[in-house]
Amino acid sequence: MNPSVAVVILNWNGKAFLEQFLPGVLLSDYDNLQVVVGDNGSTDDSVAFLKENFPAVKVLKNDSNYGFAGGYNKVLARVEADYFILLNSDVEVTQNWIKPVIDLMESDQAIAAAQPKIKSQLSKSYFEYAGAAGGYLDIYAYPFCRGRLFNVYEEDKGQYNQQSEVFWASGAAFFIKSKCWKEAEGLDADLFAHMEEIDLCWRLKNMDYKIVYCPNAEVFHVGGGTLQTENPFKTYLNFRNSLIIMQKNLPAGDAIFRITIRMWIDFVAWWHFLLSGKPKFTIAVSKGHWHFIKSIAKTNRKRKSFQKPYQSHTGVYAHSIVWSFFIKKIRYFSKLN
Repeated sequence: MNPSVAVVILNWNGKAFLEQFLPGVLLSDYDNLQVVVGDNGSTDDSVAFLKENFPAVKVLKNDSNYGFAGGYNKVLARVEADYFILLNSDVEVTQNWIKPVIDLMESDQAIAAAQPKIKSQLSKSYFEYAGAAGGYLDIYAYPFCRGRLFNVYEEDKGQYNQQSEVFWASGAAFFIKSKCWKEAEGLDADLFAHMEEIDLCWRLKNMDYKIVYCPNAEVFHVGGGTLQTENPFKTYLNFRNSLIIMQKNLPAGDAIFRITIRMWIDFVAWWHFLLSGKPKFTIAVSKGHWHFIKSIAKTNRKRKSFQKPYQSHTGVYAHSIVWSFFIKKIRYFSKLN
């Protein structure tokens, strides 16, 4: 029998997405599967809708909205399976999207987490923002993806059809061995949302585990279903959380150096938002930095006893992706050195 798998969808006022995409999840071609919806304190009628229309789905309720990270931690503490799949509610799956990834992960005990190919649900021949063909970090821990650099999305022409080890797997369709989830103690609830999967993957890599991309399975993501891309709160979370996970996971001296450089790069973004007439985003960057500074002591207590040298990790681009994209005008992952 195949290993047991739990597909866990965290829902917050997402009835429309559940109605649209949950039937496809239930048709997944895998013989040892349970589907769970964790409700994160929804105020719409999501839960009643699920109980009436999808009685086969197990519903686990949180008493409040704990964000992506805290919400999943609370739900997965009540789920038993060999593998967890954290699946966004706005993802359309294909029938055979699970087994190829599980087979790949079963082939190597060192693989802790993985993602399938993630493409746009609105333009299905193109890669999607949140994950594409696997996640990378640049020399200053700025995240990007194969198939997506900033606002440039590549068409999928089979150019990334090789399975590979990456730095991080997308939280939109995140596969993880449950024993590794427990060993790493899940997601960091203080991050609330955004970059929490990068933090988890980084911690796993510091524990000598691998993160992989499986091209033989694909899903289609709407994107921005819960928090739109053009949202100051999302900007705040991204800038704050990026600095926090650098402090947590880099060797101490390296962390000071790279965080200092990264904050100067963020200052360029601060000026860009200001000169573009987006004062709310300028404030969001400032708040992100301020709240990072305020939390330094707390974050320091979360550091593990060992952090591997940053550039020893697979999936690190040894240059600045900001410089490569905006100054050198490189638009495709395959053109990066």
